[in-house]
This record gives sequence, structure tokens and C-alpha cells, in this order.
Amino acid sequence: MTERKSMKGYYLTTFLIGLGFFTMGLMDPLYDTYVPVFLRKFIESKALIGTIMTLDNIFAIFLIPIFAALSDRTRTPIGRRMPYIILFLPLSAIAFGIIPFASLSSLVLLIIMIFALNVFKQSVRGPVVALMPDIIPGEIRSEANGVINTMGGIATIVGTLFLARLMNVTVELPTYGPTDQILAFPFAGVLVIIAVILLFFFVKEKKGSYSEKATEEKVPILKSLKLIFGEKDKSAFFVLISLLFWFIGYQGVLPFVGLYSEEVLITSPANKALAAGMVGVSYAIFAIPSGIVAHKLGRRRTIRGSLIGITIVLLLIFAHSIFIANPEAIAPGTYAPMNFVLISFWLLMFLFGIFWVSVITNSFPMLWQMASYANMGIYTGLYYFFSQLASIIAPPITGALVDLFGYGALFVFAAVCMLVAFFLMSKVTRGEPKDDAAPVAS
Repeated sequence: MTERKSMKGYYLTTFLIGLGFFTMGLMDPLYDTYVPVFLRKFIESKALIGTIMTLDNIFAIFLIPIFAALSDRTRTPIGRRMPYIILFLPLSAIAFGIIPFASLSSLVLLIIMIFALNVFKQSVRGPVVALMPDIIPGEIRSEANGVINTMGGIATIVGTLFLARLMNVTVELPTYGPTDQILAFPFAGVLVIIAVILLFFFVKEKKGSYSEKATEEKVPILKSLKLIFGEKDKSAFFVLISLLFWFIGYQGVLPFVGLYSEEVLITSPANKALAAGMVGVSYAIFAIPSGIVAHKLGRRRTIRGSLIGITIVLLLIFAHSIFIANPEAIAPGTYAPMNFVLISFWLLMFLFGIFWVSVITNSFPMLWQMASYANMGIYTGLYYFFSQLASIIAPPITGALVDLFGYGALFVFAAVCMLVAFFLMSKVTRGEPKDDAAPVAS
């Protein structure tokens, strides 16, 4: 019996790999918080805003699996993932920085820049995420994914608790004059480019690749997909369907948290992002411990327990929106002070983040445990296919629910989705650290 590998000796490498995930954690919360606000300058209907927020995910549902699978088959002197990272992440940073300026011009230009950002960002997301399991042994990937998610959490903190402060800063722009809600996006873009430079120079993919099950065989994509879905054991299928539901719940709420903070809690522009910031703080604190806990209790048990925790928190947020939040108490034209209403909401979002990071930290490693080196990118792409499908399905539904029943319906809908995912996960029998990887297609 071989001795179990330890994270000791892998932490620095994993943190460096996490720079790629840092870029996503930096852009995503700012995007989700402020782009609906930019869109609202031109559009009143929450359902239509939700629909537009899903258009980028239509690109994602195709681009992430395609480029993740392509990177499986790519062979270059700098590795198979790195060429996509150094091309698409800087382009993402540039498009991201331009978005608030586009919102000053027209809806058409704003949507064009949203599309450009997401074409670049979704093309690189699969290769970025697949880089870690290429290098880190399977039995410690929950712990390693905890480190990666910590980097994402730190990025969320930087974006929502610090860069978001810049949204209150007024700058003088030619033609437009004094303008606010601008600076966080270009500053984030600069940080993304710096992260790419560090990632490229300090992570040597070819030298560091984990090779215990490595193969130079380029497995045909369709053959690998057939192998995955043709397995007798349907654990991978049930993980994918489960994550579809928990992401429907998550993505149904996420695009409207900024608007909820503004319209119900009456926060200032900078404080709109603090709800996402609380989730980021949870990520940074609990991502690594959640991986360690899963190694002791099992990934499936940890995920199912966390889904119950999320359901309870969402119902508490629903109760908060009904019984505690009171926008009529705020004088028109003013913002809410730092009071019990805001602090209790942020605390609930912090609790949400604790359970959510436990789900995210351990679901990816479950799928990777069922993969081989040759089709790691395909499994990564399937994860994103189903999560992005949720991003397309959820916002129009929850936007319509808000239009019909108010913001409280968001949280009830999400709680139901989490419960469905909880029951589906009971069908999963593989994906624990002790399990063998899937066979290589032949």
C-alpha cells in the first residue's frame, strides 16, 4: 500500500496556479454586481436584464468545453494550458476595463463589450482550471482546490471590499464631465494582467506536470465523451446533474444581489458589492479547511451537508427580506446607514459563503477523480457546460419571479434548487480521494 501524499511541498505551486483563478475571482463579482446596474440605465424590466445577463453564458456553454478539450490535445514548449492563458486572459482584462466606459455611450456598445469580455474569459476558463489537476496528485486535490478557491476568495475581497470603493470616486471624463462608477473595472484589468505575468513566469507546466497517470496520447474528444457517459457507474452523470441544480439556485440569485442591495437595502454604490464581498471572505477563510474536512468525512457527505446548510441560510435571507428589510424607512435620495439590516444581511451572506465554498471546493475534485490525464480537460469542460447551462436557465426565471412576487422569491427558488441537488447527490458512489481514476479511452 503506497503512502498517502501530503499537501506539504505542493502549497507554493498550488498558490501560483491559483493566480489564474484569482483573475476570475477578481472580475466575476464586480461583473455580476455592476453590469446589471449599467444595463438598468437603458432597461427597466428585471426579466430582460436577467435575460441579457445570460447571453454571455451562451458563449460559455460552448466555449468552455471546446477550449478545455482542445487544451487536452495541445502540445507546445510552454505546455498545453499556458498558450490559452497568456492569450485570452490579457484580452479579457482589456475588455473588462472598457465596460463602464461603454455603458456611458449606448446599450449596443455595452452589450458588444459584454460579449467580447465573455468570449475571451470563457475561452480561457477551462484551461485555467484544468491546469491544477494536471500538476497536483488526485488524492490531495480537495485540499489543493481549497487553496485555489482561497485565491478566488482573496480576489473577491480585493474586488468587492477595496476596488468597489473606487465606484464612489468621481473622475472628469472628456464629453461626459464628472462621472462615477468607473474606476474599479480598469484597475481590476491591470491586476489581471499582472497575475498572468506572474503565472507565466513562475508556473512551468511542462516541468511540473503530475505524471502518475500521464499519457501523451491525444484522445479523440467524442470517444472520451462516449466513455464518460457510457460508464455503468453513473456517478459522473449525477454529479453533473446535481451541480446543474445548485448552480441554477446560485446563478438565479447572483445577478440580482446588487440590485437587491440598492433597491431594498438602499446601499450606496460602493456597498452594493459588499454582499459578494462577504462570500469572498468566506472563500478565503474556509476554502482550505473545507478540503481538509472532505478528506476526513468524504467529499459526497461534505457536499450534501453543505447543501442543507445553504438551504437553511437562503430561507433565513428570505425571512430577512420579508420581516427586517424596510426601504420605506430610508429618506428618498439618501443611503442606508451601517445598521442592523445591512450587517445582518452581510452576515447571512458570509454564512452562505461558508457552505457554498465547501460545495465548490469538493465537487470539481470528485469529477477529476473520475478522469484520466488524457481527458482531464473534457471533465473540466463538462463541469462548466452544466454550470453555464444553469447560468442561462436561471436569471430569466428569477428575474420574472422578482417582477411578479418581489425579491424574496429569489431566495425561496434557490433553496428549492439546493434541496433537489442534495437528493441527487445521494446517487453518487465515486469521486472520493481513495477511488481510482477513470480508464483512458482506447
